[in-house]
Amino acid sequence: MTPRFERMCVAGVGLIGGSLALAARQAGVVSEVIGFGRTARNLEIARERGLIDRIATTPADAVAGADVIVLAAPVGACVGLARSFAPHARPDAVVTDVGSVKGTLVNALEASWPTPGNVVGGHPVAGSEASGADAARADLFRGRACILTPTDTTAADALARVRALWLAVGARVEEMPAAVHDELLARVSHLPHLVAYALVASLDDVRAGGRVALDYAGSGLRDTTRIAASPAELWRDIALANAPALGRALADFRTALDRLDALVTSGDASGLEAALTVARAVRVRLGGTST
Repeated sequence: MTPRFERMCVAGVGLIGGSLALAARQAGVVSEVIGFGRTARNLEIARERGLIDRIATTPADAVAGADVIVLAAPVGACVGLARSFAPHARPDAVVTDVGSVKGTLVNALEASWPTPGNVVGGHPVAGSEASGADAARADLFRGRACILTPTDTTAADALARVRALWLAVGARVEEMPAAVHDELLARVSHLPHLVAYALVASLDDVRAGGRVALDYAGSGLRDTTRIAASPAELWRDIALANAPALGRALADFRTALDRLDALVTSGDASGLEAALTVARAVRVRLGGTST
């Protein structure tokens, strides 16, 4: 395949950024990948593993000659990165991101970039609780959704190029308005992460009869709270950036908890079974488990 991009800058060579770099290189859609980030050792690992060709130590070096710039840092750092890159970037460089929040981020990126039409919001719905270049893998996006959120400003060519990048690494690309993305992801991604963090926090140092509750945790608790091992900085930024939609999701979840609390407190066996049966049916429709 003829490379669609001559030089890609990946700012944040962690699980997502590193996996995209590796997958793009293996797919032959990029000739050279430049890595930029805060942690020297992580960048060295990325180079040792072949995720990137070389390491840049300054914003100017990072984006010099790059025709695509991927912002794969935590959401709260992306706008600052864009501003540091802007004076040194090619006028036709395409800027995209991988953040889990789109509305506020894309608006801020467009306002920060000299050519707003070249900004394309993106979110690959893939990942794990692992982080860093060590965790990157080329098949991470294969068969997974990648949501692009073009605005009225987005240039058709920039959108087409970002779409082609994600298709090349095996993702299923879908477009939707940023506000719709943020409302949906607040429910199916941001809320579950906060719930997992809250559940773990509620068990910290809980004891009974002189024994520590967490010493008796089984696979159920481990499976339910796996994502609470995700980087706190990442989810702090996501939660704050999507606060309105996440607030609505938290309110609905609180209502569901209150209903279960009332059923348990009242000893309503039939009502509790009915509620659990409905929830189980929804989980079965989601798939990924035996019935």
